[in-house]
Amino acid sequence: MKGTMPRSFFYEVPPTAGLPPRFGDLLPFSTPSLADQAMRFLGVEDVQVECSGTAALVVALTALQRQSKRTSVIVPAYTCPLVAIAVAHCGLKLRLCDLAPDSIDMDASMLAALCDEDTLAIVPTHLGGRVADVDAAVACARRVGAWVIEDAAQALGAQFADGTAVGTRGDIGFFSLAVGKGLTTFEGGLLIARAASLRAELRACSDEIVPADASWEFKRTLQLLGYYAFYRPSALPFVYGWPRRRALRAGDATAAVGDDFPLSIPLHRLGAWRQSVGARAFARLGEFQRGLAETAQRRCVRLAQIAGIDVLRDGAGASGTWPFLLLLMPSREARDAALAELWTTNLGVSRLFIHALPDYAYLGAIVAQAEVPNARDFAARMLTISNSPWLDEAGFERICGVLENSIA
Repeated sequence: MKGTMPRSFFYEVPPTAGLPPRFGDLLPFSTPSLADQAMRFLGVEDVQVECSGTAALVVALTALQRQSKRTSVIVPAYTCPLVAIAVAHCGLKLRLCDLAPDSIDMDASMLAALCDEDTLAIVPTHLGGRVADVDAAVACARRVGAWVIEDAAQALGAQFADGTAVGTRGDIGFFSLAVGKGLTTFEGGLLIARAASLRAELRACSDEIVPADASWEFKRTLQLLGYYAFYRPSALPFVYGWPRRRALRAGDATAAVGDDFPLSIPLHRLGAWRQSVGARAFARLGEFQRGLAETAQRRCVRLAQIAGIDVLRDGAGASGTWPFLLLLMPSREARDAALAELWTTNLGVSRLFIHALPDYAYLGAIVAQAEVPNARDFAARMLTISNSPWLDEAGFERICGVLENSIA
């Protein structure tokens, strides 16, 4: 792929707006705790800390599985491959629901048809910080006696129209603290549930299936220290920009966005020091996200002036988070033309998940083929623009110019 020259060889905008680190976060103790900070932030009674968002989903599915003989889990056909891997890890059957056209929401009629007496859970997904339609999933789940697990991995801080946090409308919700999703402990997850009895089941399940593992905690500690050292525009070329461009030169788009996940899920305890780092960072998250929202709204207005571009936003009254702007181009050809100019630059333009779930070759053993045309169309026309504060107005205008030319 070709690309315009970056303004500096040692400058890189990340693809998502992670919370800029402060070295004061690395001090050894923090009060209140990560769980307490998360409870206040989300407005919930209890938060369970896990080692990743995927681990939180595994704990949730395992806890529900122990209360039911049902075996099927319904997920959107376009979502993170780790969701499919988590379902397979638990020995459950994956059912794919197509998306509604030009939307992150599951197609309502297909969802209703998929729900039956074998449905254990439905997993609506707040993709890219946008607020999904959870009510439709809840209605279908209640009809057949299933549970709803909200995948809010990319939406910590998003709210429904009534002001309640995403993750709280279903039976269970989970969030990710991985790199690039705002606040990070370099992997980490938060798990919540509406009912006290279900919260007790989740905690008991975690206590049983999630071991302490010093080797994994040591590895994640080193990675978190690396994040604090390198998450700045001058250092990101070394750990993100140059490896991404190398993958693109090799024609490996999946590696370029990091979609090539292992099929095994590490389960271990999130250590006290990393929890302390996250707790300190929590104090800055709300203000940071409000700034991102202001920038996103302004840039959405500019993008709306480009005929043919659909910028995904939230429904009336809802307020999502804005780690990046999620765009649908008018055609695959226009999207590919834009990426040919932009993906190899340092401007933070990328893709989210490369394929609909049935189209990842490495998932072939755990994801069956399915007719999901809207999910495939979404993957074919989608690109993302970073909402990082390190993308200045001049860089954003360069992106808009390329988008206009690609459509023309």
